[in-house]
Amino acid sequence: MRKVNLSDVTDYELKSPKGKYHERGKEISLALGRDRDSLDLAKRHPFDLALQHIPAGGTLCPYHAHSAQSELYLVISGRGQVRDEGGTTEVVEGDAFFFGPGEAHQISNPGPHELSYYVIADNPIGESCYYPDSKKWAVSRPPDNIMMKGSETHYFDGEE
Repeated sequence: MRKVNLSDVTDYELKSPKGKYHERGKEISLALGRDRDSLDLAKRHPFDLALQHIPAGGTLCPYHAHSAQSELYLVISGRGQVRDEGGTTEVVEGDAFFFGPGEAHQISNPGPHELSYYVIADNPIGESCYYPDSKKWAVSRPPDNIMMKGSETHYFDGEE
């Protein structure tokens, strides 16, 4: 059995250059030994678990759709908004929601308090991601991803 306590898992924080996108969290699966670059499914784990926080006024990342990945979310505190192809929906503590491959989505926190949630995602090999607003693709290539918009571009190009 592999076991970690969240108090022992290192926090990460990501911010876009102009500050529109901002998150912090804990990569729980990595703390449990997941090797994200391995092609061995036993080392990759069948899914990822992360604890994520979006500060007041922040947005997690640009509006996007995964080519093969599914994601399950569980809000544990705060209020937020989820944008999908049908519009924008408010989410609150206790709400769970799911996005399958090809379903564009984005999570933001327009409120005055931090939004916190768990996300569980499967780990398909060969995953790529499409960003409808900026018309670009993220192509997975361990250990980094390549952003393409007709040609290679930066992750936040066309987003802020």
